[in-house]
Amino acid sequence: MLKNKGHSSKKDNLAVNAVALQDHILHDLQLRNLSVADHSKTQLQKKENKPLKKDTKAVIDTGLKKTTQCPKLEDSEKEYVLDPKPPPLTLAQKLGLIGPPPPPLSSDEWQKVKQRSLLQGDSMQPCPICKEEFELRPQVLLSCSHVFHKACLQAFEKFTNKKTCPLCRKNQYETQVIHDGARLFRIKCVTRIQAYWRGYIVRKWYRNLRKTVPPTDAKLRKKFFEKKFTEISHRILCSYSTNIEELFAEIDQCLAINRSVLQQLEEKCGHEITEEEWEKIQVQALRREAHECSICLAPLSPAGGQSVGAGRRSREMALLSCSHVFHHACLLALEEFSVGDRPPFHACPLCRSCYQKKILEC
Repeated sequence: MLKNKGHSSKKDNLAVNAVALQDHILHDLQLRNLSVADHSKTQLQKKENKPLKKDTKAVIDTGLKKTTQCPKLEDSEKEYVLDPKPPPLTLAQKLGLIGPPPPPLSSDEWQKVKQRSLLQGDSMQPCPICKEEFELRPQVLLSCSHVFHKACLQAFEKFTNKKTCPLCRKNQYETQVIHDGARLFRIKCVTRIQAYWRGYIVRKWYRNLRKTVPPTDAKLRKKFFEKKFTEISHRILCSYSTNIEELFAEIDQCLAINRSVLQQLEEKCGHEITEEEWEKIQVQALRREAHECSICLAPLSPAGGQSVGAGRRSREMALLSCSHVFHHACLLALEEFSVGDRPPFHACPLCRSCYQKKILEC
């Protein structure tokens, strides 16, 4: 009988141990007590399940927006552990068949884990699960010093149905919410904004410098002065107002004056001088006592066509209506040389008056 009792007790212990191990395995395979479970939903469910008090009053929704105080940045960036309490011991752990889970990390140990993560630069790299930057999205740090998006780790745990690190495969890790990725992203944004602003200031300063100081390069210098010249000409054109009617009236007045001058010249030069008038002009020429041609500075031939010397004939002389006398050949050469004067409006070389000429017989 005693032998049967001992044998039955051993069987009972084996059965209890088997049940305990089976319960421990099922506990590990279940999805409860995950580190990134949404605690807010559980708290809301607890609040909904609470019975209402007797003194509670109904709240009427008026549709007006309630003014809520904005949460401080310090409160939103607080770091906290998602699973501060260790999971309850299973039957196998209580019986000593499997070792108990490690105790939760202290604040000093979490600081060491975070320092190791910072040295590795995990927050500067993209999330190992989704391969995207952390930016301002929630970020979690595992006790194995690996960093992930909170939503990515939650999806991974639901997919694998285990609490295992996606990188090092550590089981039953602890999780802490950190904001290193958000802080680095803000610093990156601030430095980028400052770089853009400094670039804008430098470009503005450089444009102002280029507007005032000419460059040393030949092509740039040419463009600089061309631009300055166009600006000055445009400014002059904008400041100068032209009245077309006044301009045309001034042109008509100038044309009328020119016509009157031409008519006077035609009347003066076109009138044929009579023989009596030529005799008076010749008397005035003799009174001048001009013995040299003012063009060639050679002596004029004596009146009456007498020869100056043996074997030399006197040159023809031209008497002008202004009583000046020149060599006829010199006067013809001067008339051909003068480009502006056109017949019959040739001007006297001395008094610059329009003349008529008469060839004096030698």
